[in-house]
Parts: sequence; structure tokens; C-alpha cells
Amino acid sequence: MLNITSISVTFNEGTQDEKKALNNIDLNLKQGDFVTVIGSNGAGKSTLMNVISGNILPDAGDVFISEKQVVNLPEYKRSAFIGRVFQDPMAGTAPSMTIEENLAMAYSRNKKRKLKYGVTKKRKDLFREHLQTLNLGLEDRLSAKVGLLSGGERQALSLLMATFTKPNILLLDEHTAALDPSRAELITSLTEKVVRESGLTTLMVTHNMQQALDLGNRLIMMDKGQIIFEAHGEAKQELTVERLLQEFQRIRGEQFEDDRVVLG
Repeated sequence: MLNITSISVTFNEGTQDEKKALNNIDLNLKQGDFVTVIGSNGAGKSTLMNVISGNILPDAGDVFISEKQVVNLPEYKRSAFIGRVFQDPMAGTAPSMTIEENLAMAYSRNKKRKLKYGVTKKRKDLFREHLQTLNLGLEDRLSAKVGLLSGGERQALSLLMATFTKPNILLLDEHTAALDPSRAELITSLTEKVVRESGLTTLMVTHNMQQALDLGNRLIMMDKGQIIFEAHGEAKQELTVERLLQEFQRIRGEQFEDDRVVLG
């Protein structure tokens, strides 16, 4: 479903601030894979997400989605088959528009645009049906402005909008990091439910090692623009935070020092 080959990205090339953000990255996701990505700040996790979504064009390498070469496609064209939820609850929705208007935009993402009103009675019924799965009562607030929702409610709506049309790839970019613990737990639970029930191919960057262990069938660890460790299946299920830290020290010869990632 996703095939990344030899992707490299360098920021500020030729200057004193030059940084190799991604260094010859290879990554393959099969249909239905749920891959969690961990690493310290600056490891290249969000850059990898931005290359897949088209927000950043790589210096070298290829990106294939469903066997289609997309590395030169702009972000707005890739949005037809990529769903993404950001860390900031404000980023995935339009605050001045209502819940139903936001859902109407998401619903039309992979369809031809038409000169007709986007929120029909049939669509409202569909929106209510999907909102009910969140168990937040948003199905009774279709006409409410999204800017009036709490951070957790907005992130739940963003998750629903990103998965509404069953995208080829779902990108989750530290989407629980800005929430309080109870809301983060809610969004984590919703994520697991939506991905499992829809069989979505998912790549999730997280700041929380335990979350990375609890979710998904594969885990990769990044450091300094490279994938340095991967585990899947039973090997992933047997991992603990302590063993992950030991693996990092074995591979890099130094201790993992980003407490935010270790402690969540």
C-alpha cells in the first residue's frame, strides 16, 4: 500500500545550519499494517510524514501509494487518498464552519466537485450515524461551530474526517500529544477502534513509547534521519519500554535521553 525507497531530505544545504533530516529511508507498508513510529526530537519522524503527504518534496527517492508514483504530486492532489490527523487539534478542522460543513468537506475529498450544496438531508443522516460512533454527543450538534468544541472533541472529529472516505493511507502525527491524559486516552481508544474496524493502513508517529507498544502490529524506531530498529508480530508484543531503551543503547552506543518519549 505504501512503498518508500531511498528517501533523503536535507534542510539548509550548504550552510552552517545544514541538517540531514532523512538519510536514505526505505519503508514498506502492506494493506492493513498499523505501524507506530518513535524517536527523539529531531529524529525525522514528522519529516517522513510530510514527505508522504506531499508537504515536503524529497531531495532523492520515490514514494508509491497503491503502486502509484506520487513523489511529484502536490499535497492537495494526494489528499484524495491520504487522511491525516495533526498534533494540533486546531489544524485538522475549519473552526468558523459547523460540524456538518466540516464533514461535508471531508466527504467530498475524493469525489468530483459539484456546484451544489454540500450538506443534504441524506448526508446529514450519514454524518449523524458516523458521529454516534464517537460517543461524544456530537451527532446532536451538527450546526455547532467547530471552534466551540473542546480539544478532545475537535481531535475526535479530525480523526473521523480523516478516515471518513477510507483513505489508502492514514497518517497520525502525534495526534494525542496536545491533549490532557483523559482525552488522550479517549482518542487513543477511538484510533484503535476506527483503524481496526476499517482495516486502514496506518502510520502513527507518537511521543509515547508505551503507546507505540500498545497499538499496531509493527513498530519502528528512528534516530538522526534513519530507521534504526523495527519489530513486528510476536517480537513487538514481547517488547517493553525498558527493552526498547536497551535496543537503542545497543545500536547507538549511548543512552536514549528524551524523557518526553520515555515517560509519555
